Amino acid sequence: MTLQIHRASRTDVLADALGDLLRTPLADPFAEEVVVVPAKGVERWLTQRLSHRLGAGPRGDDGVCAGVRFLNPRSLVSLLLGRERDDPWDPERLVWPLLATIDESLGEREFATLGRHLGHGVDGADGELRRNRRYSVALRLAHLFASYALQRPSLVTAWREGRDGEHGGEQGLPPDLAWQPELWRRLIAQVDAPPPDVRHAQTCAALQAGGDGLPLPDRLSLFGHTRIPVTEVALLKALGEHRDVHLFLPQPSPVLWDDLADLGGPGGVVPRAADDSVERVGHPLLASLGRDARELRRLLDGVSSEEVRPPAGTPTGSTTDPVTLLGWLQHDLRANHAPSYDERSTRELDPDDHSLQVHACHGPARQVDVLREVLVGLLEDDPTLEPRDVLVMCPDIETYAPLISAGFGLATTDGHPAHRLRVKLADRALTSTNPLLAVAGDLLDLAGGRVTASDVLDLAGTDPVRRRFGFTDDELDRVSRWVARAGVRWGLDEESRAAFRMERFPHNTWRTGLDRILLGVAMSGDDHHHLGRGLPLDDVASSEIDLAGRLAELVARVDRTLTVLAGARTVADWATGLRDGVRSLVDVAADDAWQVPQFERELGRAAASSHEGGLELRLADVRAMLESRLAGRPTRANFRTGSLTVATMVPMRSVPHRVVCLVGLDDGVFPRAGAVDGDDVLGRHPLTGERDVRSEDRQLLLDAVLAATEHLVITYSGADEQSGASLPPAVPLGEILDAADRTTNAPVRDRVLTRHPLQPYDARNFTRERPFSFDTAALAGARSARGVRREPPPLLDGPLPPRLALDGRAADVSLQDLRDFLGHPVRAFLRGRLDVATPFEPDDLADAIPVSLDSLEKWQIGDRLLRQLLAGQDPVAVLTAEQLAGTLPPRGLGTLALHEVAEECQRLWSRTADLRDGERRSVDVDVDLRDGRRLTGTVPGVYGSRVVSLGYSRLNARQRLHAWVDLLALSATYPDQHWTAHAVGKDRAGPKRALCGPLDHRAVGWLRDLVDLRDRGLCAPLPVPVKTGAAWADAHARELMGQDHPPVEAARREWETDPHNQFGITGEDADPYHQRVYGPAAPVEALLDAGLGEHAWAIWEPLLTGGERVGPL
Repeated sequence: MTLQIHRASRTDVLADALGDLLRTPLADPFAEEVVVVPAKGVERWLTQRLSHRLGAGPRGDDGVCAGVRFLNPRSLVSLLLGRERDDPWDPERLVWPLLATIDESLGEREFATLGRHLGHGVDGADGELRRNRRYSVALRLAHLFASYALQRPSLVTAWREGRDGEHGGEQGLPPDLAWQPELWRRLIAQVDAPPPDVRHAQTCAALQAGGDGLPLPDRLSLFGHTRIPVTEVALLKALGEHRDVHLFLPQPSPVLWDDLADLGGPGGVVPRAADDSVERVGHPLLASLGRDARELRRLLDGVSSEEVRPPAGTPTGSTTDPVTLLGWLQHDLRANHAPSYDERSTRELDPDDHSLQVHACHGPARQVDVLREVLVGLLEDDPTLEPRDVLVMCPDIETYAPLISAGFGLATTDGHPAHRLRVKLADRALTSTNPLLAVAGDLLDLAGGRVTASDVLDLAGTDPVRRRFGFTDDELDRVSRWVARAGVRWGLDEESRAAFRMERFPHNTWRTGLDRILLGVAMSGDDHHHLGRGLPLDDVASSEIDLAGRLAELVARVDRTLTVLAGARTVADWATGLRDGVRSLVDVAADDAWQVPQFERELGRAAASSHEGGLELRLADVRAMLESRLAGRPTRANFRTGSLTVATMVPMRSVPHRVVCLVGLDDGVFPRAGAVDGDDVLGRHPLTGERDVRSEDRQLLLDAVLAATEHLVITYSGADEQSGASLPPAVPLGEILDAADRTTNAPVRDRVLTRHPLQPYDARNFTRERPFSFDTAALAGARSARGVRREPPPLLDGPLPPRLALDGRAADVSLQDLRDFLGHPVRAFLRGRLDVATPFEPDDLADAIPVSLDSLEKWQIGDRLLRQLLAGQDPVAVLTAEQLAGTLPPRGLGTLALHEVAEECQRLWSRTADLRDGERRSVDVDVDLRDGRRLTGTVPGVYGSRVVSLGYSRLNARQRLHAWVDLLALSATYPDQHWTAHAVGKDRAGPKRALCGPLDHRAVGWLRDLVDLRDRGLCAPLPVPVKTGAAWADAHARELMGQDHPPVEAARREWETDPHNQFGITGEDADPYHQRVYGPAAPVEALLDAGLGEHAWAIWEPLLTGGERVGPL
């Protein structure tokens, strides 16, 4: 019996050698072969490969692979150690006794460093934050202790024996780590099982003695490993005493394996700083990317090995020299040889060689765009290439998975050809594939957060919650508007704000907001009646009662769940509370029924991992526990299904594919950040063979380079998406480009590296010689961009016919319609004649309680106060309603802000007292326009013979114009009375008034002119924006009086937005209705050409020359 290494640079060659070995049957005909593989993806591929070698037919190629039991390394080790299912030293189980040990030890002086880190004796918010680390720190320490036992067992042996040195007492521990040996000894006392180093030694001794009774055959095979810890090597050597153990190891360079013979070092291990193996490396990529392979070679020094060579005449055994850049690069790597100048001079790259491609793109989304163009191009060029021959690997699968899902596999017959490619995603986090687990995570986030308005609405928008409560898209939009108008910001109620020292402030909570919404079902908010602190929301229609009830039920169930999740409790109680909470909030379709048992199984596993029944966890502990359990994991079903496979770098990195694509090799993302854990003893002075994530990622990249048999495609973010600034590739990718430059007779970087434009519709993607893109939609965009730019056609070819009444005559006019038209002629036309609405973008839902009011918010409050006072509302009731509406800052800040606005309102109110003398009334008007039509309506705000309009904003053109129209209507209806109009607004020096009237007999004519103007404005857009038109007319009037006041410049200042203003103030050209008619950023000349001056003077000339007086009140 022996331990035998079989090595090759190609994994398919190793797989065939394994098949040849397994074709020799075991002595026991009923025994299963055992093959240990590092990942599920390798298992699926190896199963398919072996099916062509182990069949029952004469040549064994009839597609059958049976009688083989696949294990992962962890399962094999657990089986050898006798703890296949319940290993107490597994970090996920070890964390519980470690937590208990930490809790018992925190108060002791020996653990002062650990105690401070976990907030022991630390008061205030900082102490609370530190105590929330409890589980995550214990889990990290459990993984560190397991790492010590796995990679450096002599360390934990020395600690167990009381020698608190880093290498068995030879070197003392740094003071900041001196607490670890004692913690380890106390942990050993807590666990009712032999320590891992003792168990390991006992197992090795038992295996060497034979008669172990393990359910293993006489022959075992390990396939595809690139790193094996020192303890597992010892187990394999012991296992090889009485069984045949075969290691099938992919090695990037068989030559380098031989060159590294007799490296020396006790047990094949030396300090990493003293490792000189790199001096024997001939190729720079093997030196920079292949450290893991070299260290494994050192660890296995002395073990019998053989190089597996493919049979001559087979595709893998071809002796033909490579003729592609990728082939030359791989040949040099396998030969451990950097080509000399003479060798490179014989290698001339074919102009059509695309075996190695590197694509620099603007961000992840553009990388996926480029990837699908490259893949479709390769499939188009080679009819024998199929999606199953392509492997796509991403260091950050969660970032790229949704982009790949959107870019591929939509099963459409039109659009991009990549939509017809079948794509399978593997290694996703469970929260990404199971929405119920995502809801559980959201609930834990809510329990640990402020329960903001957007958080709850986001939860309501998830598919399982929407299904449970029957929310449609329109209903969610409606609910969002309710929540915003009800003033909900954060917190379920005032009690839940106690942790944030905001108790006794019920405003802006979900409880107060829901009370407002539900009261709005039964009461109107117009009269400012309120129930307790609940002010009805005057925005809930009778048809929406059911929707309001569903929203209230959702929030109530969230409240109950968060109440259950509050405080410290056992893991079992946490699992039960979370399970019940999720069940109360979700529903799934029949096709998604699998999500429920998977969700419950994961929670059950979390609860079962804790054997310390009385140990209580805080919320932060549970969040850390579930986060570690729901991370991405390899899945068997999505590998090698005949579709294009997308996975992380780990499970398939050495499996050969005709096309290997590496997506997202961005600087800072790959290799993974490998900051040394400050508590990791191994990280202070690492030994060869011990894990380093950055070295591991580099080895992954090297394996991927060698796994590509025809094409290697790499993408990275080579430019910033917003600024376009150039970004460097990941350092290992830069090393590959450097190596490629030194592979052929001339540098190839410019041919290998393609820098892509920002947009897929850029014309450079569609060159006639070799078009890059297959996107027909992008092609249409490129053609449009290259075509002759035409001015957009006018909105109308000519004026529309006049709108007539049912009897064919011109329709009567309402006073309000005339006011609305003059206030915004273009909007009146689009809405009234074309039925076109241009809604404004809704504001983002605010989560923060306001601490101050900006100018717009002050105006909104002041305008509401004035309108309600003018309507005769009780001032106290008006102010109380404003305080209950949730629009003010909390407590004294809100009182101060409201007082400031109320003072301004009071100033306006008192200064207009004389104008408002008498009873406020509304007067009906009915004017014969003398063309068969009548103008009818009601003029509000009449005091005696005065029409008074009062606004919180500065006196503006619209307010003046509306007052003028009201005055005309009253004067035309009741010509015997001396009517006056008073428009009052704010100004820097105090209230300002525009006074008109009394008018003479011309009132009817002026009113008829305005109605005629409205008639024309409803047949074609009238180019008279109210502010711009007023500015032009006022300047023209001054010009007529001899003043140097150009009307065009005055109009320009109101119309055009100043690009340099710092306050976000826009001109009337930014109005969406104006942009729809005149286009974006249209100059004022466009209005002048359409008749701005003529129409503005027609509107404002009677007002400006009819005695309007504007000045302080």
